[in-house]
Amino acid sequence: MRKNKNLSENMWKGASQQIFSNAKKLRENQTKAEEKLWLAVKDNQIEGYKFRRQHPLSIYIVDFYCHALKLVIEIDGGYHFKEEQQLLDKKRTADIEFQGLKVIRFTNEEIMFNLPEILDKIKLFINLEK
Repeated sequence: MRKNKNLSENMWKGASQQIFSNAKKLRENQTKAEEKLWLAVKDNQIEGYKFRRQHPLSIYIVDFYCHALKLVIEIDGGYHFKEEQQLLDKKRTADIEFQGLKVIRFTNEEIMFNLPEILDKIKLFINLEK
């Protein structure tokens, strides 16, 4: 699966085989919001950039990842509004950003009801990074 150690350290940040296995299961059981965003970003549809879904990064599996942009996109369901989960999400974001990556978050509702606006926000981020 991982041929080049340098590439694996850069792209997967040392994710274990268990994390890869869990990511595969998540790809097979996407939420409706994940599926909707995936249909909009797959096949380099956003400014020509490749996005991966349910991508292993260290001890985490991120919803979407663009290696070229060092960008993580997370989609938050209703449980993310609970105080305990917000603390966990804050730590997760800090851990991911510590690795030199950027994290942007959207809610399921934003994806389901405002997808064009979300895509515009992603494109804006990309254009600011160029």
